[in-house]
Amino acid sequence: MGYVKDSFRAKADEQAKEIKNIIAQHGEKVLDQVTIAQAYQGMRGIPGLITETSLLDSNEGIRFRGFSIPELREKLPHAEGGNEPLPEGLFYLMLVGEVPTQEDVEHISATWARRSHVPNHVFDTIEALPASTHPMTQFSIAVLALQTESKFAKAYNEGISKKEYWDYVYEDTMTLIARLPRIAAYIYRRKYKNGEHIQPDGMLDWSANFAHMLGFDNEGFRELMRLYLTIHADHEGGNVSAHATHLVGSALSDPYLSFAAGMTGLAGPLHGLANQEVIRWIEEMQQELKTEQPSKEQIADYIKKTLTEGKVVPGYGHAVLRKTDPRFTAQMEFAKKHCPNDPVVQTVWNVYEVAPPILEGTGKIKNPWPNVDAHSGALLKHYGLVEEDFYTVLFGVSRALGVLASLCWDRALGFAIERPKSMTTEWIKKFVEKSETVAG
Repeated sequence: MGYVKDSFRAKADEQAKEIKNIIAQHGEKVLDQVTIAQAYQGMRGIPGLITETSLLDSNEGIRFRGFSIPELREKLPHAEGGNEPLPEGLFYLMLVGEVPTQEDVEHISATWARRSHVPNHVFDTIEALPASTHPMTQFSIAVLALQTESKFAKAYNEGISKKEYWDYVYEDTMTLIARLPRIAAYIYRRKYKNGEHIQPDGMLDWSANFAHMLGFDNEGFRELMRLYLTIHADHEGGNVSAHATHLVGSALSDPYLSFAAGMTGLAGPLHGLANQEVIRWIEEMQQELKTEQPSKEQIADYIKKTLTEGKVVPGYGHAVLRKTDPRFTAQMEFAKKHCPNDPVVQTVWNVYEVAPPILEGTGKIKNPWPNVDAHSGALLKHYGLVEEDFYTVLFGVSRALGVLASLCWDRALGFAIERPKSMTTEWIKKFVEKSETVAG
């Protein structure tokens, strides 16, 4: 992985000098004003993190190193005969900051194939769990079991300079990403396919090999995996999985421990687990209405019923976005090309037409538009991956690309341990009282 690693080091050295200069000249400038509501309500929207790999704009959507998803689908290298971007290319872009060549992408594919061997004790750890264990629990535990392979942890224990941290984090990152598809596929085949495992094919690209090990050699599914693993990779640094990885990594926990923390966050119903909630909501609607393809009028009534019951319409709304998620649009375009007549896909599109006006009409929802989760499950169902509990594992394999590329940057730039200041409610009450006295 020599020349890619060297390119990253050169970029990081250059940016570290730039950041040092920014802090020296402008470090005391105030970015924003934090409100009491933000302190209580999840620190929503407080600018307090640096994430170099992507930036989420409320109106434009996600941009990876300045490139939109439509631009990535056009500019990133594709597999031979394919039309969707290879995730290897996105990883290179996030890491180095430049659009890779076909040679760069093939080099990363080959490197990950060489590093993909998973030690037997990891499989033994998975097998020690009840087969009924949720796939995300198995996945997180397997990542922790892999921590025995951490070069960073070993080097740190032996004593290394801070200037060398990035090197070992980079090596761990490359090995961990290489092994995740093997682990994920093993969990899938163990839980859903009677433990009939499929050996990896080192001649395939990262996504195609993952599809192969899952048991799906259809070219359409391979293309879906390339798109899926690309568009789910990163969503700037404030989401739970990215922030958790960054936070734990800031304590100099190695990439395995840091990524495992991110995955336990991704498993939450308000984050990555939402993608399985969407398809279940659609299936419950189909069952209740006794039709595979409900009309728009029926969908509208069901949405209103969902809201009346005090529930949310899964897949709609986002903490930052104020328009249709470009990741939803990319999947919709994929579906129009590959499976336009699928009844579940068509239901997703009908919900898209019906839901926003109803949600907006409540006056309580700032963003009534669909996010990435609103479409992904329907595409996976179409190709036969029907086990909804596994969907978040796919999300996790993809998210590794972004959060681990960011972790490399964190260590290369020498970012400090994260330690924001907290207050008590008593402190807040005294602060309010004092501010009202001054105002009076």
